[in-house]
Amino acid sequence: MRTFSSAIQTLINNETIKFFFLIELNFAQDYYVTSHSSDIVYDGQTYLADGGLFEVDSPRFSSTVDRESYRVVIADAANQMLSEFKNNVVGKDITVKVGFLDSNGLPLTSTADVIHIYKGFVDSPSISNDFEEKLAVIEGTSPMSDLDSVNVFYTSKDGMDQKDITDTSFDQIYGDREITIKWGKV
Repeated sequence: MRTFSSAIQTLINNETIKFFFLIELNFAQDYYVTSHSSDIVYDGQTYLADGGLFEVDSPRFSSTVDRESYRVVIADAANQMLSEFKNNVVGKDITVKVGFLDSNGLPLTSTADVIHIYKGFVDSPSISNDFEEKLAVIEGTSPMSDLDSVNVFYTSKDGMDQKDITDTSFDQIYGDREITIKWGKV
């Protein structure tokens, strides 16, 4: 069960909740953008309101280990994201947090009051250009996205020598043999 700070719990119990997103993209350059109407300083970083944040997927809670993707869309009129995409952002970090506004409309920026809702890696970046607006679509996957990957490792004396010539752990293996190992929930 997720616990909330007393300030957030008070908002949940008493009022309509108003929130904003804080997005961190760790590409060749780090980008900090927010959906709030003005810049937000959180944990020593300034999240820019004019950073082009266009759309963010709603948070989804899952009770199972899955490969759920997450989408962030940023307006890219200056081709900044396009340049980043050309330099390969696949595998780079994406972090999404949600902050809340108090009863006076002021952002709560204490680390206890901001909730991390997504942390993953860029999987498939793309640019959407319909001649009215150019959008950088960043789709991220969770760290569990590697569950489907297949890695081949040959267990033979010569096979281990390719990794480390001094390792003798496979010296007693006299013939190559392929084996499939299932892991996780079967």
